[in-house]
Amino acid sequence: MKNPNRETNISFQVNNLLKKYGLEASLEEINRLSKVIKNTIDFNQKLYEIGTLDGVSLATTVEDLMKIYHLRSEVYREMNYTSEFPEIIRGLDFDEDDGRSAIIYSKKGDTITGTCRLIFDSVDKKLPIDKNFSLDYLRDEKSNLAEGSRLIIKNGGGLKQEFKLMMIDTYRVLSSYNVDLVCVMVEEHLKLYNSFGGFTIEKSFQSYGSIDKEFFITLWRTSQISPLFKKIFLRNLTVA
Repeated sequence: MKNPNRETNISFQVNNLLKKYGLEASLEEINRLSKVIKNTIDFNQKLYEIGTLDGVSLATTVEDLMKIYHLRSEVYREMNYTSEFPEIIRGLDFDEDDGRSAIIYSKKGDTITGTCRLIFDSVDKKLPIDKNFSLDYLRDEKSNLAEGSRLIIKNGGGLKQEFKLMMIDTYRVLSSYNVDLVCVMVEEHLKLYNSFGGFTIEKSFQSYGSIDKEFFITLWRTSQISPLFKKIFLRNLTVA
């Protein structure tokens, strides 16, 4: 059942934050953004209900989501990826897939320092990767799938603390829901992720979307993590 007071409150917060960031948007764009934020908050709050994700950083506030969308936009503009990830509102990177995603983030003080999203597969709507490469063969194997995307570490990469925290949270979400992760990645990331265990390359492309660069579609079966992954990321967690 709709809660008009809550929806009005979300729209009010969105308007104030747009002004804070100095961003312009039409009423239609604001309504679209508000709806995505509401659906995203609802989805992430529901993920907590399983009872095993205490301490996992999932975005459940309007302000954190706006900061995440703003960070995505900043980074993709620096990488010249805006043609592949067009913005509904200039300065914010979001889309309807956020509303069915675990939005994971790291934070220092009031600053979002890293984020990624896990888009959950569903009968009603397949994953974005399916537009370029059908994943039905994995579904036929009874695999539960999520697509990893929008992985961003502010001011750096590698095994920074932000990356470690997000990988821990990513694993906890995926393993709690018995989900395998599909991703699109470039060659320089393959060696690191292969060390995690349960990692395979499913398909390679000489270009992907509007980006003229070799990409790989990968699969990470989280039930097959390596001893190295457990040592680096799960040392202080109880793992079956």
